[in-house]
Amino acid sequence: MGRLRIIAIVEGISFLVLLGIAMPLKYGLGWDYAVRWTGWAHGVLFILFCFALLIAMQTARWPLWKAGIVFIAALVPFGPFVIDHRLRDEDGRK
Repeated sequence: MGRLRIIAIVEGISFLVLLGIAMPLKYGLGWDYAVRWTGWAHGVLFILFCFALLIAMQTARWPLWKAGIVFIAALVPFGPFVIDHRLRDEDGRK
């Protein structure tokens, strides 16, 4: 569970950097490379997040709906930070 939380936070930060810094640099100043590199890093982190979620789902024996909520939270800005509280509580129970 700790691995999922760490990857989710890093992926969430990369998403916010992509939306809040790289995209304004691209569309405001024409710096295409800001989105290219940040988007690439975010994509890799999102794939790692998906694998970590699958492993956590199998390890903790989560129902599909619970993993679905965590996945949907990763698609929303600030979602990984909100869901981290619940994951921390679940991690502490074990």
